[in-house]
Amino acid sequence: MHALERLTVVIVTYNSADVLVSLLDSLRAAIVPGADVVIADNQSRDGSPAIAKAHPLGPRVIAMGRNAGYSAAINAAMDLVPSENAVLVLNPDLELQPDAVNAMMRRLKGITGIVVPRLVDPEGQLYHSIRREPSLLTAWSEALLGGEVASQLGLGEVVAERRRYERAGPVVCASGAALLISPALRARIGPWNEGFFLYSEEVDYMRRARDLGFDIVYEPAAVASHVGGESNSDPDLFALLTANRIRYYRSCHGPVSAALFQLAVVTGLVLRLGQGTIHNRALRAALTLSQGRFAPRPQ
Repeated sequence: MHALERLTVVIVTYNSADVLVSLLDSLRAAIVPGADVVIADNQSRDGSPAIAKAHPLGPRVIAMGRNAGYSAAINAAMDLVPSENAVLVLNPDLELQPDAVNAMMRRLKGITGIVVPRLVDPEGQLYHSIRREPSLLTAWSEALLGGEVASQLGLGEVVAERRRYERAGPVVCASGAALLISPALRARIGPWNEGFFLYSEEVDYMRRARDLGFDIVYEPAAVASHVGGESNSDPDLFALLTANRIRYYRSCHGPVSAALFQLAVVTGLVLRLGQGTIHNRALRAALTLSQGRFAPRPQ
């Protein structure tokens, strides 16, 4: 049996009509005919489910009936996947190069955990997708120096060293835009954490994978183009990203460390209040966490 016949592709859509056809077209060129594709739709209002059903790839479409969040939609799709299948979780705003899936599947044969690809922007420029585990060092470095400077110095959460993106090998964490998950990990790790409506759910999932002894491996021969970037321009999404960064850190650290992490995030936002409303909204979200409330979920 061909390796790709043991693959299921899972895509979560939410008003993804503008990008979905490009992804499905690239998948059609990258996987064997008849490979299983499941789309979980979070009550899109732009016709995304109809676009998916009409595509020649023939994906199965699950209607969530509400905007249930990224993790909940993945879990609903995973429930339909045979236990022996690897699962490739994809954001809808991706386009895969023709050999990307094959390259990831080849790499998965040598490990038991997760494979992540090389991501580029629509112009083909490298997207810094490798991450460090969030820490007090990364949080305070980004707060005081700014994310870009901290990353260039090797102190931020984003790994910006270009040479690291030229070789395959284990990583601590990576963007959740594209993850190939082994059957062995699926059998051990359980569902995605639905407490994270959007953002930080992949950080939580990869930490749990590492804690179970599984590898996360970066494969530069697998290339995908990623649009992304909405969280840096949409105030509500940036607020949710900010709140979930703090919530994630709280979930795996003690109260003193968690308070210092939150203070770092708040400090960074205060220092950038003059840069636009996006930081104002995120600051409110970060501060309301202290009162037991969270940023509103996008609808």
